[in-house]
Amino acid sequence: MATVKYLGHSCFTIVTGGTNLIIDPFLTGNPLAGAKAADIKVDYILVTHGHGDHFGDTLEIAKKNDATVIGPNEIAVYCQANGVDAHNMHIGGGWNFPFGRVKLTIAHHGYSAGDDLDMGGSPCGFIITVEGKKIYHAGDTGLFMDMQLIGEEGIELALLPIGDNFTMGIDDAVRAVSFIKPKKVVPMHYNTFDLIKVDPEEFKSKVTDAKCVIMNVGDTLEV
Repeated sequence: MATVKYLGHSCFTIVTGGTNLIIDPFLTGNPLAGAKAADIKVDYILVTHGHGDHFGDTLEIAKKNDATVIGPNEIAVYCQANGVDAHNMHIGGGWNFPFGRVKLTIAHHGYSAGDDLDMGGSPCGFIITVEGKKIYHAGDTGLFMDMQLIGEEGIELALLPIGDNFTMGIDDAVRAVSFIKPKKVVPMHYNTFDLIKVDPEEFKSKVTDAKCVIMNVGDTLEV
């Protein structure tokens, strides 16, 4: 089994075999973060897009751990230019890594353009296959019909934003569950800031197509 741990916002770690992964490591500056960047020990960092609340501590963690960043081409190029090993990918493409397979999906959102994260590129989600199970991290996204195609892949666990304003809100996220039909769904990207404050219990009460698990920061889930 792989172990998924929630570190707040859209950040999760996955431990599979002897490999540690982290997704969207926004820890520094996150008032609800479940860890400090300096304490993270990982082999791979998966980044959905360049906004600061997702790219976060990627460079610091990668350099400290000699870790490889996985993400859209423009993010990978940016990391390589900053002395970090990265695996360049793009939407629709997949690659077999030592720990399992990663495939990039579309995500309807924006991207960073300016300041220190002027890397551009298309936001993405990830389908991560580990130990025969598929985990879908949607990244920041609105609802889209192609989530039905993602569901056809057979998703064990879906990690979906519910915070509204910048991403899907609760009702659209519930519809996303009906499209994807995962065995389990975990809400993310909510309550970190005032603009994305929602009640995850409302989301849970409306989900009928999967088992909804509300993870508190620091909680783990076996997949």
